[in-house]
Amino acid sequence: MSTDALTWFKSSHSGTQGDDCVEVAVAADAVHVRDSKDLTRRPFAVGREGWAAFLRFAACG
Repeated sequence: MSTDALTWFKSSHSGTQGDDCVEVAVAADAVHVRDSKDLTRRPFAVGREGWAAFLRFAACG
């Protein structure tokens, strides 16, 4: 899948001050992640189960 066709979004916790953020786009088989400050870098993708595990880990602090 071309990442150009994805809908990217930032966390609601991201500020509007130009902070460094990551953006994510959810597809049927993966979650794509990119650096919002350097769009020349290729995004990477992680399986949905791996992303869910990451979110559980991040929620624990």
